[in-house]
Amino acid sequence: MPTVTTAARLHFGFQNLSLAHERLYGGVGLALDEPRLTVEATRADRVQCDDPATEPYVRRVVDALDVPGAAVSVDERFPRHVGLGSGTQLSLATLIAIVRAYERTADARTYAPQLGRGGRSGVGVAAFESGGFIVDGGHPTERFTAEPPAEGDWDVPPVLAHHDVPAHWRFVVVVPDTDPGQSGDAEDQSMRQAVERADPGIADQISTLLTRRVLPAIATRDHSDFGQAAARLGRLNGAWYADEQGGVYRPPAGELVDSLSSAPVISGAGQSSWGPTVWGLTTADYESEAREAGVLALDAAGVEGTVRVVAPRNTGASLTE
Repeated sequence: MPTVTTAARLHFGFQNLSLAHERLYGGVGLALDEPRLTVEATRADRVQCDDPATEPYVRRVVDALDVPGAAVSVDERFPRHVGLGSGTQLSLATLIAIVRAYERTADARTYAPQLGRGGRSGVGVAAFESGGFIVDGGHPTERFTAEPPAEGDWDVPPVLAHHDVPAHWRFVVVVPDTDPGQSGDAEDQSMRQAVERADPGIADQISTLLTRRVLPAIATRDHSDFGQAAARLGRLNGAWYADEQGGVYRPPAGELVDSLSSAPVISGAGQSSWGPTVWGLTTADYESEAREAGVLALDAAGVEGTVRVVAPRNTGASLTE
């Protein structure tokens, strides 16, 4: 039985939301080793899937491959709509599991638009393919006005930069027990409003930050400067989203970011995607202290939640049969 295992990703933000520039979006993020998601599939004469989040993807894949059906189960998963990229990982894992069940080959990047993925950021698709730190090239702005193209009528953004993340880096991943982040129609509406109002000057600042600090830091394995620069990139993105999410960070992410940032073992902290997940960067030498910093951040914000300290993932999704 083909089994595909993949994992979460962090999304630090976009390079541009302004219609004044030639390329729109342009995601920046990286792959984590946990939490993970596992999908199994076998051939069937119809769609068989009792997981409501997965079943629509099974139907799309069956239609795209022109096969009679598939029996699909999800044995391990991570929370949806919390900023960890579960939708893209679930859809692509479902695709590859069914493809292998029929002893075929398929490129995840090619099929992603048919599954509704890669319409803005290409980080999730690239993370599924190869892990690591990713900067994507975004989309031509003339095709992505305030109203995006019809679903599937796009190509996944190209990867402009890819680097392995040092194996001794660790990411504190704090997920507060609050309402899920935006997705679907609500996310589309918020992005539309942000694009319509986006200050092009913020994109200019991000361009400088990316080329002079983020990319040099990952290339030279400077975790302190990388964490601080990635945090700055997130704050600049938050200025675009302030009206849609109630501030530079979506509450209570701001309190969590402030608390994590003040911990001596943390080099930069920020919100992943629409949140509510918050990340902080440390190293393997300070795992226990970093975990405690995450717990204290939740306590200070007065919310329950989960805290993980996880390694980066520098390989793509794995397949066993």
